[in-house]
This record gives sequence, structure tokens and C-alpha cells, in this order.
Amino acid sequence: MKPTEFFLTTVIFAAAVILTAVLATATLRAAGGGEQLVPPATPAGLNAQQARGKYLVDIMGCHDCHTPMKMGPNGPQWDMDRALSGHPEQMTMPPAPALPMPWMAAMGATMTAFSGPWGTSFAMNLTPDKETGLGDWTVDQFIATMKTGKDRGKGRPVLPPMPIQNLAQLSDEDIRSLFAYLQTLKPIKNRVPQPIDPPEGK
Repeated sequence: MKPTEFFLTTVIFAAAVILTAVLATATLRAAGGGEQLVPPATPAGLNAQQARGKYLVDIMGCHDCHTPMKMGPNGPQWDMDRALSGHPEQMTMPPAPALPMPWMAAMGATMTAFSGPWGTSFAMNLTPDKETGLGDWTVDQFIATMKTGKDRGKGRPVLPPMPIQNLAQLSDEDIRSLFAYLQTLKPIKNRVPQPIDPPEGK
């Protein structure tokens, strides 16, 4: 690996770790001021596997990036009408700001769009909509994504701030539980934009 490639890989990995920590900290602080960032109650009717999946979604902070934020009476809060539906399709983001080092990353107000050395990434729609979400995925494709860090195990790389280095350590059983729970969500048709490559030469 060339020195420049090693540096870029290191920066991207560091940015993913830092963004994950920032998002988790923001959630804890906001939740302390009210209930706007408290995960919803477990719905009745979930089987044991699905309930385990919801527990994992809640403790792993999936809502932090995949549920858009909106302004509520106590400040920013998750828009649970669009729970886990990813970056809003209708929200066109302007070009990401140029950040000189040592600044590394920027995020949109909905907490669903992120820009850094990897380019610009948008949180995926995790609802079971067949056209725009996980509705046409198989559980094996979901496992392959988590384990390889590539879309369905063979597509483009999964980009920061998705903590793929952590998710790859999940057991297949836990990943199956995650998928089982996500398939119980209300399908939301929301076509998330494709990632944007960084400017050439960056």
C-alpha cells in the first residue's frame, strides 16, 4: 500500500470512529433533556428474535443516523414517522463544505448526510420497502454486508460513519435478529441518494 493510500485509509477509519462517538454522545446529551431521543417502546407481537433485533437497534444507535432529525418542542428529535428510513429523498444537499485539516468531517442537520475524505454518504433506508429499502434483500445479503463492508457482500463499500469494523464482529445470529426486526417496520418509500465521490485529487 502506498503511503498516501495508507494515510487516506487511516483518516477514513478515524473519521468513522470519531463520528460514531460524536453521534452517541449527542444522543445521550439530548436524551437527558427530555424524551425526544428515547427509543420507542417495544411493540406487542414481536417474537423473541425480532425483540432481540429491536434491542440491538436501540443499543447500537441505529436511529442516530438512519432516522431523520426534526425540530421538536425541546430541540432536535427523531422523526419517528420516518423511523429508520434514511436520508430524506426530498432533501437535496448543497455541495459539502471544504474543511481544511485538521477538520475531517461535516454532517447535515438531519444527521443523515455526512461528508469527509471518503466523499459524501447518506444513511440508507432500512425499512422493508421493496423499491427503496431492504424489502428485496435476503438475510444472507444482509449478513454479507455486515461481514464484508460491501453492499450485499459484493457491491460498493459501506461508507462512514457506518461502524462496519464493529458490526463485522456481530454473530450471524445477532445479524439475523437485526434483519428480522427491520423487516417488521412500516415500509417507507424513500429513495436515498447515491454516495458522492470526493473531488478528484482529494
